[in-house]
Amino acid sequence: MRSFTLITALILCCINWISVSVSETVEVQLGQEVTLLCPNISSEQTEAEWFRLVNRTTISCVSSMYKSDSKALFCDGFQNRFEMSSNITTVFLQIKRVDFSDSGLYFCGFYINAHTVIANTVHLNVQETPDGITNLMTVVLGGLTVFLTIVIIVLAVKIRKLQTGTNLGSDDLNYAALSFQSKAKRKRRPPSERELETNVVYAATR
Repeated sequence: MRSFTLITALILCCINWISVSVSETVEVQLGQEVTLLCPNISSEQTEAEWFRLVNRTTISCVSSMYKSDSKALFCDGFQNRFEMSSNITTVFLQIKRVDFSDSGLYFCGFYINAHTVIANTVHLNVQETPDGITNLMTVVLGGLTVFLTIVIIVLAVKIRKLQTGTNLGSDDLNYAALSFQSKAKRKRRPPSERELETNVVYAATR
């Protein structure tokens, strides 16, 4: 890797420009895996490099690679959890099991015409994973939702059964009333009407 002191001086002179030109912010939870992307702006095979800026004051070299099929070289402190790869269009920096110390401003550059040209900047923000209380609340709320859903279903079934039973009772009563009316005996006529009929018949005979 070329003189890191010269590159550091160049980057420190451009800190304000780098801060303004941040293209994206990547957020990842503690312990997860993240991959940073950098567009390949070089039309020829050349050395690509990743750097990290922390608190606008501390600059660390991360890794470098000459071409896509070559082996990446890593600076001190970045050999274990960092992997660098590339293809024709993109240079990748993969970080495994991210830690809070991995937070910072990452930028990649290409060595073009005896100068390091910054191609992209990415701000990596490592967030703390949800604590046990948050997880417990999530579980409790989920269980409560399931319980209320079951209660609503049971009540709906009971109401349906009650409505069905009420309808059957009304039909039975109507059928009983109809049967009673069909079997009712014919009322006998009053004696006065029967006497009148006898007289009429007698008069007709004479």
